This record gives sequence, C-alpha cells and structure tokens, in this order.
Amino acid sequence: MRAKICGITTYEDAMVAIEAGADALGFVFYENSPRYISPSDARAIIKKLPPFVEKVALFVNSDAQIINSYCQEAGATLAQIHFEAPDELYEQLFVPHIKVIRAKKADDILKYSDEYRLVDAYCESFGGSGKRLNLEWFDSVDCSKIILAGGLDAQNVLSLKEYGFYGVDVSSGVELSYGIKDAFKVREFIKNAKQ
Repeated sequence: MRAKICGITTYEDAMVAIEAGADALGFVFYENSPRYISPSDARAIIKKLPPFVEKVALFVNSDAQIINSYCQEAGATLAQIHFEAPDELYEQLFVPHIKVIRAKKADDILKYSDEYRLVDAYCESFGGSGKRLNLEWFDSVDCSKIILAGGLDAQNVLSLKEYGFYGVDVSSGVELSYGIKDAFKVREFIKNAKQ
C-alpha cells in the first residue's frame, strides 16, 4: 500500500517521512485545524524536498480560486478536497485533485467508485480526529482505488492487507502533538503499510 503522512508542519518531519518511504505528504490549508500551515510556510518546506514525492494540499470549504492559488504558491502537486464540493468547483481546478468521502454509512464508500478517492470516517470537525471506519463495510468491495484514512496507526494498519487498498493516510496516529510527528511511529507505520 502507498502511504501518506498528513499534517506536516516542519521540514524535519517531512524528511523523516520521506526517508521512511512515504509516497505523499499532506499539508493542511484549513485555518481551523491545529495542523494548519500557511501556503508560504508549506512552500518553504516543499521547495527543499527531493523529487518523486506527492505534495498534497488539503482544503475545507474553499473555492476553486483559493485552491488553485494556494497550490501554486505552495508548490503542491495534488489538491485533497475534504468537503462536499459541487461539480463546477472540480471543473474550475487547474491542479490534479482527489475527492474525500466522509463516510457515515456503508453505502457512502461506493461514491465515485470509478475514481481514486480518499475515504475517511465522518466527524463534525474535518480530519485528524482519529475516528475509525467499520472495516466490514469494505468486505467484497473493490478497494483498489481507495485510500483509507481515519484512526490508523502502526498496529492496526497491518490488519488492512486483505482489502487491497490503494493506500493509507495517517495524521494523528503518528503524532507527538498536533502537527508534530513522532519519528518512530512514522517509520513503523510506513514499514507496516508496505510490508
């Protein structure tokens, strides 16, 4: 499985994740999040990173103009749309993007089934809540285009192998505190996701 470490706020944490084998890093451009980073601060990190790592910008309740400009300013390579956006918004994006399904019930995970998508547990706040989805929902579902998020850590990511998820996304499960990663947990998570 591919692994994304989300909620990156420092260059040191970004490099720990990359050196451990992360495929993608997430930068939260949602000001109400304790993991928020400004596009200019994200740019200062991103411009020093090695190539071949996806730089993902996470947005909540933003319009297409903000998404396009923040991604350009930061140097992000993918926009993660963490809210129910109208089709018009996607049509106006200049950057590659991925939709997030905040699943409340089993049927929700079938939305956008022809696209790569990120599936997270629904909660009132957006992202990084550590809330887990019911894995039974994924029984007999084609998970090859699903990136699973929500309540993951180095231990429980091992239980996902049989589902064939495209990837996994973690934030709170590898943290010391909001936005500050635990290097040991990051390494263990990525090792277990990829073994």
